[in-house]
Amino acid sequence: MITTGKESSLRALESLMTEFFHSCTTNERKREIGECGSAVPNLIWNLVNKMWLGVASQDKMELCSCLPKLLLAQHKAMPFFIRNKLCKVIVDIGRQDWPMFYHDFFTNTLQLIQSPTMSSLGLVLLKTSSEELACPREDLSMARKDELRKLLLEQVPTVLGLLTGILETIWDKHSVTAATPPPSPTSGESDLLGSLLQGTQYSKLLSQPIPSLDDDSEQLCYLALECLAHLFSWIPLSTSITPSLLASIFHFARFGCDLRVKPKTPPSIYLLSSSNGEHAPPANGGGRPGHQTGGGSGRQVDRSRLGVLAMTCINELVSKNCVPLDFEEYLLRMFQQTFFMLQRLTRENNAHTVKSWLQELDESYLEKFTDFLRLFVSVHLRRIESNAQFPVVEFLALLFKYTFNQPTHEGYFACLDIWSIFLDYLTTKIKSRLGDRDSVLNRYKDALVLLLREVLNRIQFRYNQAQLEELDDETLDDDQQTEWQRYLRQSLEVVAKVMELLPSHAFATFFPVLQEDLDVYLGLQQFIVTSGRSQRLNITAENDCRRLHCALRDLSSLLQAVGRLAAYFIGDVFTARFSDALAVVERLVEVTCYGSQISLYDLETAVPSVLKPDLIDVHAQSLAALQAYSHWLAQFYNEVQRHNQSRFISLVTSTMDATTPLITAKVPEKLLLSACHLMLSMATTVRPVFLVTLPAVQNIFNRITESQTRRLPQEAHMLVCRALSNMLLLPWSNLPESEQQWQTRSSSPASLLAALTRHYRLQSTANQPPHRLGLEDTKAVLHQTLPVLRDIVDSISEESTKSRQICYQSLQESVQVSLGLFPVFIQQPDVTDEMLSFFFTLFQGLRVQMGVLFTGQIIHTFLSMFTREQLAASILQEGSAGCRVVEKFLKILQVVVQEPGQSFKPFLPSIIFLCMEQVYPIVAERSSPDVKAEMFELLYQVLHHNWRYFFKTSALASVQRGLAEEAMENEAQFSAAMQAFGQSFLQPDIHIFKQNLSYLESLNSKHKLYHRKLFRTSMLFHFINVLLQVLLHKSHDLLQEEIALAVYNMASVDFGAFYSAFMPEFLNGCQSVDANQRAVLCRNFKLERDLPSFTQSVHRLVNDLHYYRLCNSSLPTGTVKL
Repeated sequence: MITTGKESSLRALESLMTEFFHSCTTNERKREIGECGSAVPNLIWNLVNKMWLGVASQDKMELCSCLPKLLLAQHKAMPFFIRNKLCKVIVDIGRQDWPMFYHDFFTNTLQLIQSPTMSSLGLVLLKTSSEELACPREDLSMARKDELRKLLLEQVPTVLGLLTGILETIWDKHSVTAATPPPSPTSGESDLLGSLLQGTQYSKLLSQPIPSLDDDSEQLCYLALECLAHLFSWIPLSTSITPSLLASIFHFARFGCDLRVKPKTPPSIYLLSSSNGEHAPPANGGGRPGHQTGGGSGRQVDRSRLGVLAMTCINELVSKNCVPLDFEEYLLRMFQQTFFMLQRLTRENNAHTVKSWLQELDESYLEKFTDFLRLFVSVHLRRIESNAQFPVVEFLALLFKYTFNQPTHEGYFACLDIWSIFLDYLTTKIKSRLGDRDSVLNRYKDALVLLLREVLNRIQFRYNQAQLEELDDETLDDDQQTEWQRYLRQSLEVVAKVMELLPSHAFATFFPVLQEDLDVYLGLQQFIVTSGRSQRLNITAENDCRRLHCALRDLSSLLQAVGRLAAYFIGDVFTARFSDALAVVERLVEVTCYGSQISLYDLETAVPSVLKPDLIDVHAQSLAALQAYSHWLAQFYNEVQRHNQSRFISLVTSTMDATTPLITAKVPEKLLLSACHLMLSMATTVRPVFLVTLPAVQNIFNRITESQTRRLPQEAHMLVCRALSNMLLLPWSNLPESEQQWQTRSSSPASLLAALTRHYRLQSTANQPPHRLGLEDTKAVLHQTLPVLRDIVDSISEESTKSRQICYQSLQESVQVSLGLFPVFIQQPDVTDEMLSFFFTLFQGLRVQMGVLFTGQIIHTFLSMFTREQLAASILQEGSAGCRVVEKFLKILQVVVQEPGQSFKPFLPSIIFLCMEQVYPIVAERSSPDVKAEMFELLYQVLHHNWRYFFKTSALASVQRGLAEEAMENEAQFSAAMQAFGQSFLQPDIHIFKQNLSYLESLNSKHKLYHRKLFRTSMLFHFINVLLQVLLHKSHDLLQEEIALAVYNMASVDFGAFYSAFMPEFLNGCQSVDANQRAVLCRNFKLERDLPSFTQSVHRLVNDLHYYRLCNSSLPTGTVKL
């Protein structure tokens, strides 16, 4: 029987419901009951979902009988939230008992749908059933989940047939085809439409005018489409989705693209009936649309929402990539029908333009339609393209109109994404079918040229000023770009992709546009008036200033486009496109020289807040565009290495003449940084032999090394120092080692670095220990110097041995100074952080050049300075510089332990001791991830690169000789490391968990960790147990697949022991399940040895174990379980 608490809940519900629906109850009392009675359905919900197993059969039958009766009798008068809750409870009962103990559950729902007066309620129950039964929560066994899905799939044809009937009946009932002839297609569309929609049936249906629906019909269609949208999210594509159903859905999709169904007032479905005397929340305030029958208020459902829902249904179907052969014809029909709708959306007549038409439509509908186009192009174009019944080129023409008439920037961005997907598809297709390249390109050439021209127009102020001025160019988004930068970047990506497909056409379209704006820019010189030391741009008329502003903004954008296209002039096509590229580079050199010579950035203008930033930006973008062609210049240098280099030398010389005057603290930072980056690219990428001898470059050497010169901003200073260092240290391009002249070149880097570290070397503790008062000066010099040295070392770390040798010789004294200063600043984390960053870069790039003895001295110094007390003091300041110091120290040790050979092996015991005895105890129980990630990576690197330190025999030898004989050393340290990894799996931090699980898997993959005797006999089952417990607790659900894979790899070491020993022991240790349930769990865990089946068994075990625990917790105390 039902317990007293449950019984009283039901009696309370019955009493309240009786009073609520009594004819004498006042509206005020009904409001009171609504407020206090809302808890009663929650009590029933708890009863059904948490205590159902403990309810007696008779009482279950009572509830199964009375709840539907109550719902049927009073659903129109109920507050909508009580009605929805009751629907949910009825479905929850069906979820557990249908069909065995609640056999008429689904039949009742289908009968309600077929009842004219109850259809809405039936559809609410149907949608709730789809939500709760198709993708049930974890409170069901896996077998029950599979059963429910199978039962629902059996009902799908019937359900879809009923929904089709509802939509068709309402459409036919309100159709006015006979009375009103269909509108004629716009000019040029009728022939295309006739060939597209073969047979009169579809052309007739799709050309019908949209009927005017009454409120009840609209609401019913809304609910039917809601059901379809959810059903399509999980049912597979099959012939159950009939042509009639698809046609009906497309009928209602047209509600979104017709102005006669312009959005009206919010839906009436949120209103309670007049007898209730109160209102439910408004449309944007809570409940779902379509969940209230009756339309007594006279307000109409927003018809465009029907179009949005219909498009949602279509998108659910189109998003499925797995298409059965017998459904491909239906897909084609869908795309044909959508083509017709795209025609309607992009038609224009005397009454409106395409853009004004789209502006009038519902924004959500346009988003859904754009989503459909994206899915069509990305998922299905490859299926449809070759079908003669679908005119792809005409489709692209309509997509073009749709794209460039979008009423919002977001809509335009989304359409550009579609074009990018299409261009990627075309590029991939051509690369895989090089023989058909010309025929494929000829088919789409006109469309691509049109696209290129229009995208270029859209980024230019001269054509599109009003829209471009609306774009925000100040606020940064999550990708650290402004709205304007995003707009320009996406547009330039499309331009670049068209350039890759049609290089000559694209260049012929693009270059004249660039030339036009360049002529304006280069013509400014005639308007410059000089008075004394200042220069003024003599353009003052408001209209002229506005035109100049637009021209400069356009030139800046086009220069970025020029830079983006640089990659399409190098490599295999260098020779074929040489003349075009040379024209671009020569023009860019001319522009940069022009800007630097007349100092346009320093001009006084009539509108300084607008024109001066424009002039600076154009100058900076011209430098950046030229930098993008550094790889082309490098290839040009290679081609003319043994021939006449005069043209190349002229280009490089002019480039440096344009760049070096800008490298001064007086120049605006944006321009300064562009100049520095260009010089760095010339030194690093092009590497001409003569670069360092150019007077302009010599001038920069002198300016940087003179102590009296005003220092550049830090970023610019580092870039210039790296460029100068690379000129001296990097091997010259295209010359053999014998012609590199290292002997004569080696003194120059030493001179440069001596000048850069002049003040730093004076801080040496060998000369005199720094006084307390002098420490601040030392810190300032250190913070200025070490980032520069670190940057120089980093830039040559991947270069030739000779380059690194000369670099270290030039740095040797500064490294000694740094090591001497380290103990002085050990208590100052901000300084130690900088010093360790420098040493980390040294270890990464120059450890061989430093030699074993000096490297050992550095490691010894660090190990002696980082005592347990020092480590604790640093780590316990969460997120502080102290934590960063320890992390960088551990990074240095990671580099050390990865070094092959025996040089640094003597440090291994000390490093492992520091890791396990000093760092690990401090971080083990802390929830903060600080330091943990680096410590565990160090442990992994120790194990991975020093496996022989623990296991003397290789994995292969162990297998051949038998694992029982494998020799092992330092067992205690290995066990401690494994215990630390295991302990980390009990911590909540998911990032550490994922990292460490991947480390164990890597060690197993490379060294057969799980097969090693020590791990196999004393650790393996503990690790499997921990991982299964993590799955059970659902604390790391994002890593379910990774955990299941690790469990499989561990179990596969000895499947026999896993199934015969571990599984019974694991299940016996599981709390809150009885012996019979354990037996079922064990029986359901099939003896599978392949990964997919094993993983499925693991997930089934976790689900069912959780389900049994929920069931058992819902039973009353003392219940006998059979």
